[in-house]
Amino acid sequence: MSKLIEQQICSRCIYDASVPGIVFDDTGVCNYCKMVDELAKQYATGTPTGAKILDNIIAEIKRKGKGKKYDCIVGVSGGTDSSYLLYWAVEKGLRPLAVHYDNTWNTAIATENIRKVLADLKIDLYTHVIDNKEADDIFLSFFKAGVPEIEASTDLALAETMYRAAYKYKVKYILEGHSFMTEGISPLGKNYFDGKYIRKIHEQYGSLKMHSYPLMTFIRFLFWTMFVRIRKIRPLWYLAYDKKSAQQFLMNKCNWQYYGGHHLENRMTAFFHSIYCPQKFHIDYRNNSLAALVRNGQLNRDSAVHQYYHEEPHAEPELVSYFKKRLQLSENIYNEIMAAQPRYWYEFPTYKKRFELLRPLFYVLMRSHLIPKSFYMKYCFPTVNNTR
Repeated sequence: MSKLIEQQICSRCIYDASVPGIVFDDTGVCNYCKMVDELAKQYATGTPTGAKILDNIIAEIKRKGKGKKYDCIVGVSGGTDSSYLLYWAVEKGLRPLAVHYDNTWNTAIATENIRKVLADLKIDLYTHVIDNKEADDIFLSFFKAGVPEIEASTDLALAETMYRAAYKYKVKYILEGHSFMTEGISPLGKNYFDGKYIRKIHEQYGSLKMHSYPLMTFIRFLFWTMFVRIRKIRPLWYLAYDKKSAQQFLMNKCNWQYYGGHHLENRMTAFFHSIYCPQKFHIDYRNNSLAALVRNGQLNRDSAVHQYYHEEPHAEPELVSYFKKRLQLSENIYNEIMAAQPRYWYEFPTYKKRFELLRPLFYVLMRSHLIPKSFYMKYCFPTVNNTR
């Protein structure tokens, strides 16, 4: 069923008036397009200046990593960006350690992609595997709570696992495979998570103890950033990165396989993007990547509008059945939860107010590349309906 186009759409990308915090100028261009332009200017994306800045960062990583087995950490999922980033790092003469958080919901394609890339590059892998029953209990607690961030525990756990690996091997740099040129900027609104939020949701709706889940608390976050001073670098923010070209490169290099769509290499993430958010919250995060590709000229705007408004998100046929079976949900309970009134992060305890109060501190950390600018923008300023 196609979406109804009843609201103003940005004249440059495809964000419409339903996007939280959106503002249009006199020519119909949205503020998110302007944010991307500012980031591209700040990071000199795709220019000789950007390449020079990145070369200086690479030299610093090599210098700080001299005499160590590894000089940087790269989180891997089996997806395009992290797989390509490993090849890029090796080509630049870096010695990365690949780090993976296994939430036990990986697709076979993703698992095989990781194996192929690491075998071809002869890179070591550090993996943290959560107990599958514990993982399912955390996912189920978020589903029962009726909040959008059903797979937020994976994102936070990967960040914590990368910090732990970096600390263990005395590595000072984490390379992240995010590109605002291909993934855009997530609107600042109803999607949010932190360690306190995950713990409180699980305490209220879960039934098992957290014993194998690598929870990042506020204190641990400060420890990694302020005291251990592990820096996060996003090389793709400086590069003229093309995701389709990267996929073709990976296919040619190691017979890497595409998994059908953005963020679909993990079944829980696929459920979040293709089923849960579109059907329960009427949120379709394809607009982030589609808008980004339109902005940088990699996709025709009319084609992007058609995909977003008239084509359903891609999902493997048995995904919902798999979700219900793993979480032991009956058809009736599943339908009741999906039909229930949505709830949002600001209805639960979080660290959000603490991040806002300590904004000057996090500004310094951001300027020192100890936290990403995207974190500073999203976590350290008030958002709509922020009541905690």
